[in-house]
Amino acid sequence: MCAAAAWMLLPVAAINVWGQQMPVAPQPTPLTVDRDPVASPDPDPPAGAVAAPQGAPVGQIAKERGKYTLRTDAYEVRLNATVLDGSGRAVQTLDKDAFRVYEDGVPQTIASFRHEDLPVSLGILIDSSGSMYDKRAAVEKASLDLVKLSNHEDEAFVVDFSWEAFIDQDFTSDITKLQQGLGYIKSSGGTAIYDALVASADYLTKNAKRPKQVLLIITDGEDNASSASLEQAIRRIQDLDGPVIYCVGLLFGSDTDRAEARHARRVLEALSEQTGGVAYFPKSVKEVDAIAAEVAQDIRTQYTISYHSTKSPALGGYRQVHVEAKGKNFGRLSVRTRSGYFPRVASDKDASGSAQSTGQVLNDPGKRPGK
Repeated sequence: MCAAAAWMLLPVAAINVWGQQMPVAPQPTPLTVDRDPVASPDPDPPAGAVAAPQGAPVGQIAKERGKYTLRTDAYEVRLNATVLDGSGRAVQTLDKDAFRVYEDGVPQTIASFRHEDLPVSLGILIDSSGSMYDKRAAVEKASLDLVKLSNHEDEAFVVDFSWEAFIDQDFTSDITKLQQGLGYIKSSGGTAIYDALVASADYLTKNAKRPKQVLLIITDGEDNASSASLEQAIRRIQDLDGPVIYCVGLLFGSDTDRAEARHARRVLEALSEQTGGVAYFPKSVKEVDAIAAEVAQDIRTQYTISYHSTKSPALGGYRQVHVEAKGKNFGRLSVRTRSGYFPRVASDKDASGSAQSTGQVLNDPGKRPGK
């Protein structure tokens, strides 16, 4: 595990995401749900609510006693942060004053601070390409154990992806339903990691009940089938103020020395580091269950920090985030959180106020070719 700043150490020529004007992700199509396609209507506005003036930055308009109040530079940024000591152990005893937050090098004032086991909305993404067939049993067990070790108020959905992404179980806290969803996965085809991530992040934004959101992706290869690129996938997730991504790369044996495997590893590291998660690379499929337990523990013990950016969201552009922590009786501490974000402004929303769809979809497994 490493701090978000470690992104700067990745070979720029290999994965060129950070610090550039990344291309806008292709406009996707909505996601559909397993066997009983579920529409994702936007929630009805509260009684008496009045639409905000068109073009107002997100989070800056409030209705008070029938009047609108413009709150300048009120864009709130929420960070989920894990603090590690020099030995890589999680530090759980810090208070708000131990943290310093910077955006583009400018100190920010922490508006809220929580350190508790907050429930999350979790997406479990499992590579169902042909090469995953003999790993499926261990992966399914680890996925279920992850949910069992999580907060009982968590909600989770299951996605499998090869050439396309399919949602096998919609949001639920029922272990039996999740187990049934995992049973629908059939191994075949290629590997469209980026499209599956974009579709799942979009689905989370529209349907999750919890503000803290996570995606866990388990794969054994590099992307060879997506319409989106790595840069577009990361950009879209950041546009959505998106989830923390944990990656498990099942890259075993002599294959790990191949150029394709090295590139796959760097991709998974990039996805996790840019969003504040962790990339794991077990030596065998037997280690996946222990990794699931570690992910569950990490999610449940994070610090949640919010601040109001000193830079107006109307300015747009990528903002680099850096968090520092210091504590008595500790040496040098590192903080793992997302490395930056793109502010969401009114133009990123449709008339109903929901984030626009991205173009990638989660399909109904009942509509697989040959069904």
